[in-house]
Amino acid sequence: MEMQHVNVLIEKEQHKKLISSRGLWVSGVAFTFLIAVIGFMLAKMPVLDKIGPMASAIILAILYRQFVGYPESLRAGIQFSSKALLRCAIILYGLKLNMNVILSQGLGLLMRDMIVITFAILTTLWLGKKLKADASLTLLLGVGTGVCGAAAIAAVSPILKAKEEDTALGVGIIALVGTIFSIIYTILQPLLPLSASEYGIWSGLSLHELAHAALAGAAAGPDGLTFALLAKLGRVLLLVPLCLFLVYWMKRKETTATESAKIEFPWFLIGFIAMSLFGSYVLGDAIPVSESVSDGISSLTAFLLTSAMVGLGLNVSLSSLRTKAARPLIAMAITSVLLSAVAFFLA
Repeated sequence: MEMQHVNVLIEKEQHKKLISSRGLWVSGVAFTFLIAVIGFMLAKMPVLDKIGPMASAIILAILYRQFVGYPESLRAGIQFSSKALLRCAIILYGLKLNMNVILSQGLGLLMRDMIVITFAILTTLWLGKKLKADASLTLLLGVGTGVCGAAAIAAVSPILKAKEEDTALGVGIIALVGTIFSIIYTILQPLLPLSASEYGIWSGLSLHELAHAALAGAAAGPDGLTFALLAKLGRVLLLVPLCLFLVYWMKRKETTATESAKIEFPWFLIGFIAMSLFGSYVLGDAIPVSESVSDGISSLTAFLLTSAMVGLGLNVSLSSLRTKAARPLIAMAITSVLLSAVAFFLA
């Protein structure tokens, strides 16, 4: 009888711990949501409206970590946001990729997209090696510069086994540099000897984020915006074969080093492709969708991605910025300038 009483007490205690852990998990996720909401609000203010909610939220998360510290009790929920929500956001990001448009109009651009992606990654790595920059962060910046900014960095980070701190730093740097370049493009547009379509292709081939290409391309009117998005979406599509190549490369690398390669296949890429096909051939055709619903899905994707970045930003130590980020930033900035020149001739 006494033993049964003890077992009941143990079960009650375990139940309390389970409820408590679930509560902390929910609180951790809610915490990242809260900072993401504040990030969206801050992104409406002057200056910060140029870098967007994602970078604003990351900056806020980094500052919170430095002045308040990492909220250890909420770690489980925060890690869920930085990993699971990140993959969900990338899957939803596939809806932005219109396969039909690329296959019908952009096949010629895909070759040019392959050239700029290869050039950006190899040049960034070469410059990073010359500057003795951190290899992991340099590679992430090379991929972000060549493909599609934050989404590309987030997609390849688990494959490359990059630290969350490096991922957050890479996303922040990409957002900042890409914004500066898109503003410069907008200023230069009237002065360049390019037609609206050529200018759009130049923007789409060379700028970092999809939003950056859209911002710059819009300066040349509807044609500029259309071709900027077309060229940029081709680079987004090439994220998939790039990730598969990196999986193969990492397996070869680890097998050589340890004889036991254990690289997890990025299954979320299957979801990314599935959503791309669904958005291209089902939504709007078999299933009519209003513009407000499309905007809502796009907003949800941006919010989930921003929440995930909050989790990554909380892992950043400011002291690492001086020791780790300066040289990769220089390598990436130089590559961005050279990439603009290469893309100009390809356009």
